[in-house]
Amino acid sequence: MGRHRLAAILLGLALLFAAATDYIPPFIDAQGRVFGLFYLDVYKDALHVVSGLWALTAAYLSRHAAVQFLRIFGTLYFLDGVMGVFTGSGYLDLSIFIDGVRNTPVTIKILSSLPHLFLGAFGIVMGWSPWRSTEGKAA
Repeated sequence: MGRHRLAAILLGLALLFAAATDYIPPFIDAQGRVFGLFYLDVYKDALHVVSGLWALTAAYLSRHAAVQFLRIFGTLYFLDGVMGVFTGSGYLDLSIFIDGVRNTPVTIKILSSLPHLFLGAFGIVMGWSPWRSTEGKAA
């Protein structure tokens, strides 16, 4: 298995974990916030599940599908994280259109955006990296 497929699998598992955190009591604070930072709902959980299934399906199908997933997903999620840092809202969950710019402390905006920034950056680095693949070549 090549690094692109492995990267897509890792992102898929991370996204499925993100969806699950909304239903695991140790991750939820008294106000219903995940990690004490943000609220997830069925819509956001569905986005994470669909993204995770997309990642796993791409990894299963081919190296090319995994690379395309990493490039598209990485770019979309990273930019959503950047928007979250500045506005407290994102476009993937449509919150920028529903809630607009949130009056949230900058620290919370940054911490809440870190998952999308890290996952997106990982996808970008793995999907757009110039390293040649040795997948399918004899050692």
